[in-house]
Amino acid sequence: MTDLTLLDRSGSTSTTPLAEAPAFAKPVAPLRSRIAYAAAHVVPVATAENVPGAPAEIDWDATLAFRHHVWSWGLGVADAMDTAQRNMGLDTAATRALITRSAQEAAAVGGDLVVGVNTDHIGDEVLTLPQVIDAYVEQLQFVEDAGAGAVLMASRHVAQAAQSADDYRRIYREVLARAGAPVVLHWLGEAFDPRLAGYFGSTDWRTAAQTVQQIIAESADRVSGIKMSLLDADAEVAVRAGLPATARMFTGDDFHYVSLIAGDGVHHSDALLGAFAALAPHASAAIQALDAADDHEYARILGPTEQLSRQIFAAPTFYYKTGVAFLSWLNGHQRAFSMVGGLHAARSLPHLSEIVRLANDCGALERPELALERWHGMLALNGIEAATRTAVLA
Repeated sequence: MTDLTLLDRSGSTSTTPLAEAPAFAKPVAPLRSRIAYAAAHVVPVATAENVPGAPAEIDWDATLAFRHHVWSWGLGVADAMDTAQRNMGLDTAATRALITRSAQEAAAVGGDLVVGVNTDHIGDEVLTLPQVIDAYVEQLQFVEDAGAGAVLMASRHVAQAAQSADDYRRIYREVLARAGAPVVLHWLGEAFDPRLAGYFGSTDWRTAAQTVQQIIAESADRVSGIKMSLLDADAEVAVRAGLPATARMFTGDDFHYVSLIAGDGVHHSDALLGAFAALAPHASAAIQALDAADDHEYARILGPTEQLSRQIFAAPTFYYKTGVAFLSWLNGHQRAFSMVGGLHAARSLPHLSEIVRLANDCGALERPELALERWHGMLALNGIEAATRTAVLA
């Protein structure tokens, strides 16, 4: 068995046996018990000028192939979300090209696709409430014209323009009135974006939840659910219990998704998770276990992945995208560990080493030998000698 070299924060190295990849089977029928979307990342052209502030140059073959990878495991794709670096390197032209191309691919293979709708094409301009509404509607119409479902993302412009819960209700009521089909709302906590602090009118989630529930009640036929990403399981459980039967809770809690998806016997969460972009085979196999009414197998498969997700989403949480792209590279879904905006530099080598360790422990290295080769090469590039010996099993 080959040894995998790990690096700690002091610069010391250690080794651990390289684990085999789990023998998960792809589903032969649609998943039934839960709806699960993986919020997919984008792969840049490795030789392009994808530096901070530069327009994104996307490797479309690799980016779209990754979406087919997710669909092949029976999961849906949530595209052009924060995992795809909205507000962190993915400019308007690249975002619209991504939406158009992903919608075409989804239509070609019957893949489930929802797409983020935001106001980020405006830049950092200060907008009035009517201008925020118009900006949302512009993107909503683009997404619907492309043939994709919509996720009405939390917007920095909304957070800046809205001065009260009434302002939030007005914005969402008028935007939802223009929706051609029910949409998923999006509640993103400040851990993911500090500029969204106090979203829905309060820093107290209980007060903000009242506004959310009012928005959904006023436009019940236009809201299919809400993605909640506060990293607070108790808050999600409470809000979930108060939703109307017509609205699903999509967990965006990358710290507690195992119990939230499993549910409490009365309610459960579906999933719209950046973590599932790194864990598509595990997510699929776990939901297949739920389909077979095997709760124990579900927990056995998905439970160990939560430690890995917590490391990927460790503070500062908004740099989690680096870990998703890193695992994509280790698993052979892209040729280089690079990101638009140079964001691959956002995490340290010891942080990445802990991702390697936890991915190895839970079986998230889909091609272990390739992952080892690439990780050891990365260590060597940084002047760190990796293990070269191979232990032979008796």
